[in-house]
Amino acid sequence: MANMWILAQAQTQDAAEIITSEPVSEQETTAVVSSESDQTQPARPQQRGFDSMTFILIAAIIFFVFMMYRGPRKKQQEHQKMVQSLQKNDRVRTIGGIYGTVVDVKENEIVLKIDESNNTKIRISPNAVGSKLSE
Repeated sequence: MANMWILAQAQTQDAAEIITSEPVSEQETTAVVSSESDQTQPARPQQRGFDSMTFILIAAIIFFVFMMYRGPRKKQQEHQKMVQSLQKNDRVRTIGGIYGTVVDVKENEIVLKIDESNNTKIRISPNAVGSKLSE
């Protein structure tokens, strides 16, 4: 583009004014074009990377989920070890509050003697043992 013309109208209230034209150099043309292109382009949202606050939030969520599952699992493993270590003549308390002495331990049931005078025995599930009283 060797020559570019700009048409302009004077800002007067007299309608008899004539629109005039004048030549513009290439340097002014690029300045006008670049400033117009800056104004017409839509603003792009900033690209956000993986910032430190996001990392901290994700790490905290993972930590709390881990802690929620760790406690019950650990307690369950301790209970399973305690039930497996039960032997004859151990004193136990069931989850229902019954105190007794272990008479027999099988894989799916435990026999407890709960009354010495009448020789009363009950069969319970290993999961029903609440705690071991004798060491």
